Amino acid sequence: MNNIFVQLAIILSLCSVLGYVVVKFKLPLIIAYLLGGLMIASTAIFDPRASEVLHFLPEIGIAFVLFLIGMELDLREIKSLGKPILLAGILQITITTILGASLAKVLGFGPVESWYLGVGLAFSSTILVVKLLIDKKDEGALYGKLAVGILILEDLFAVLLLVALTVSNSVFGLGVQQAFPLLAVVLKAVLLFGLALILSRFLLPSVFKAVSKQKELLFITALAWCFVYISFAIFLGFSVVIGAFLAGIALANSPFHYQIQGKVKPLREFFVALFFVYLGTQVNFSEIGKIYPLTIFFTGYTLLIKPTIFLLILGIFGFRKHTMFQTALSLTHISEFSLILLLVGFKLGVITQSALTTIALSTVLSMIIASVMITHSAKLYKRIGWMLGFFERKNYNHNLESWSDYRNLEGYVIVIGARKVGGEIVKLLRREKIPQIVLDFNPHQVEILLKEKIPVLYGDMGDPEVLDGLNLQNARMVISTSASEEDNKLLLEELKSRHINVPVIVRAETADEAQNLYHAGADFVIIPEILAGDFLVEKLKEHLPNGDFFKNRAEIELEKLSRKTLSWG
Repeated sequence: MNNIFVQLAIILSLCSVLGYVVVKFKLPLIIAYLLGGLMIASTAIFDPRASEVLHFLPEIGIAFVLFLIGMELDLREIKSLGKPILLAGILQITITTILGASLAKVLGFGPVESWYLGVGLAFSSTILVVKLLIDKKDEGALYGKLAVGILILEDLFAVLLLVALTVSNSVFGLGVQQAFPLLAVVLKAVLLFGLALILSRFLLPSVFKAVSKQKELLFITALAWCFVYISFAIFLGFSVVIGAFLAGIALANSPFHYQIQGKVKPLREFFVALFFVYLGTQVNFSEIGKIYPLTIFFTGYTLLIKPTIFLLILGIFGFRKHTMFQTALSLTHISEFSLILLLVGFKLGVITQSALTTIALSTVLSMIIASVMITHSAKLYKRIGWMLGFFERKNYNHNLESWSDYRNLEGYVIVIGARKVGGEIVKLLRREKIPQIVLDFNPHQVEILLKEKIPVLYGDMGDPEVLDGLNLQNARMVISTSASEEDNKLLLEELKSRHINVPVIVRAETADEAQNLYHAGADFVIIPEILAGDFLVEKLKEHLPNGDFFKNRAEIELEKLSRKTLSWG
């Protein structure tokens, strides 16, 4: 069973069969992959510890996911959320570690082992959260940006800890020894981050412009850049996660990043499946009889105590309870970094096999349960949202603007999302002098709209309380450019429950989503790809018999584009 192709056949067949079952139950595919790993570990079909498939290929999946996320991030948005991300991450890691270590000591673990367990419980999985955010199309939501920002910070802390425990070699070849490992990491981190930003500004634009005429060459060059920077990160002692993420950020402002994303995404799914199968194989079933009570305890701690800590911290920063809930829920599990950390402790002789197995099984269980909760977070919020008011700061101004001038408006159009299509709608309404109120979760967009003196509310459409601030009953029309089917359904449900009968235009990504939204009460559903196809067909019908339309068409369209800004900012 050591043949790579045989192992791949077993892994993918298991994933396919289990995937069919979990999809039937409307559960995330990640559960099928984790269960597949557990089955391989429990039945010993082949030895996962000796499998090249499960030790090499999953890391490529991690690289692709973080590379794509880096490309989709707007550094201006991260900067605007920098303070809550930094403080929430540090406070959560500190509190969860101290509390977890204290509980581990009470349960009979030794002092050093307790601290390892406490730290292990503090981290959440970037790869799991990012995958679920992508599946829900929520990677652009406010809570999604908060969660990813906190996770990247946690990954940096995890790397610092791992290096502090294991580094004994020199820094930059200057002979700085074990006494100064953290100083070395700080210097290397500055170099790694700084170089990515410098190259993104001065070198990469020229390189990608030179290869952009050939799509295949553009794709290969993008992959080369990704793996070169990952290699550089590994050389400096950092993880694949950090290197891939920074490689993506360096291309975030590239005009070619959409083409690159389209090529990388199909590859990502295959490698990510292998990663979660690998996690499932890390459970040692020979120890389960001894440690299952501890596993249940640590899993419960992660699912209940950890999100409570996040709710308390995010409440301090004045976030609404819906955003707090979604962010906290996204971080309700144990990270694969925790396994690596305890494995280091095990090799150093300070962690027992039972502690390692406890964390391994708790990681898999918490990921399975968290996957279900995150996927069905909207339903969960409806059930327990009323309990979360305790965590929300009272009398806190959530908005970035004063609403005193707009409270008495009537007959206005509500526009949700002011970038790309939404931005053009906002401009049209302003030109036609039609009253409007805009909702956007991007602080940078909100600031720009405020400077243009356009009424705007800062918040997430998925939050029912934000919708209250829009005074829906006074609107003449509602237009949502959000790509989230879940959020658009929530909007339609809110309008229906309040007996508000106004035209509602929403966006969908597929024909199936559009049908669901029509059934939910939408008056018109925009499907960008279908609209583009219909527009092209009409143009061809009109101008195909006579080719005059296409003469000098490129110059005409280029001139239009030079005068047209597709988004605010």
